[in-house]
Amino acid sequence: MKTPKRQSSPANAARPVESDSGEIVTRFKNGGRRRIKIKRMKYTCQTKIRVRNDAGAGGVSQPPAVDSEGEKREIDEHVEISLSLASSSSEEEERLSSKQSDGVLSYGSASVIGSRTEMEDAVSSEIGFAAKCDFFAVYDGHGGAQVAEACKERLHRLVAEEVVGSSESHVEWDWRGVMEGCFRKMDSEVAGNAAVRMVGSTAVVAVVAVEEVIVANCGDSRAVLGRGGEAVDLSSDHKPHRPDELMRIEEAGGRVINWNGQRVLGVLATSRSIGDQYLRPYVISKPEVTVTQRSSKDEFLILASDGLWDVMSSEVACQVVRKCFQGQIRRVCDGVGNHQNRATEAADLLAEIALAKGSRDNTSVIVVELRGTVTTD
Repeated sequence: MKTPKRQSSPANAARPVESDSGEIVTRFKNGGRRRIKIKRMKYTCQTKIRVRNDAGAGGVSQPPAVDSEGEKREIDEHVEISLSLASSSSEEEERLSSKQSDGVLSYGSASVIGSRTEMEDAVSSEIGFAAKCDFFAVYDGHGGAQVAEACKERLHRLVAEEVVGSSESHVEWDWRGVMEGCFRKMDSEVAGNAAVRMVGSTAVVAVVAVEEVIVANCGDSRAVLGRGGEAVDLSSDHKPHRPDELMRIEEAGGRVINWNGQRVLGVLATSRSIGDQYLRPYVISKPEVTVTQRSSKDEFLILASDGLWDVMSSEVACQVVRKCFQGQIRRVCDGVGNHQNRATEAADLLAEIALAKGSRDNTSVIVVELRGTVTTD
């Protein structure tokens, strides 16, 4: 059984230098922190990223890490991944700019099994699923893939039925009520299948409307918005040790036990999910919903399972995607993949970095490009 879970600066000038061995070494201004070697058409990037956690969730200042001798130290993230250094041609930039001016979303997704024996994640991208709205979701199953697959097939349809059948215009929809009701219906449908009583799935859903982005999260997957060079969390992970979640579980008569991590009854490492009927009422299916007004500063949206977030911060993930969109890094796979759109390249790259950084879980990522789809604040 699967164990359930849980700015950027302008491009640095690069100067190619040929070494005595014939290697081409591209040196950056901050050469002490990043070095790319190119040899026999194989691109290898060893990146050391330093991130200052000046503010955590809710803007609360986070203290720097302290080593065994009590001295402050920076947090280092070291990964090795196959990349190429590239810049967009004027023709490609013109094509992308034209596409964005039409208000068309560019998106891509990636899923990797990691070291698991079974892929239990599922992703959903439904363009135009309802009036002037697009639907994206990542489902992270545990105990099996059945509930995640059921959500992939049904949840967007439940939401569409709710909003299309409404007499109100989309700007007046009660998104919080819609999402809570649809998650409840989805959970009821799953509960009716006795064969999956011990199976569940997290769900992070994003509806991209004309003027807003609606995110409904149930579990420890996450939605992050890249806006004006910053990372904005649109959801909060449902971990059993989160103070409000811990209080809710204990008030319901449950316990959170440290068994290879904090878990509900020592079993489940997330405090909310669809399914998992055997853990009711301690684990609930009610999502937390956020509605964010769209802005011309919006760059992209990332949805991912905790296979990514367990090894990478929201800030670093946004840095990677931003550099992909700026043409500073590009994924290369045996000569294939150069013709992927930037959103797909970014999703693939995030999944590969998660593996390189030691994630052993299934990892699923969706990246949605928002640049140029909103012209006013």
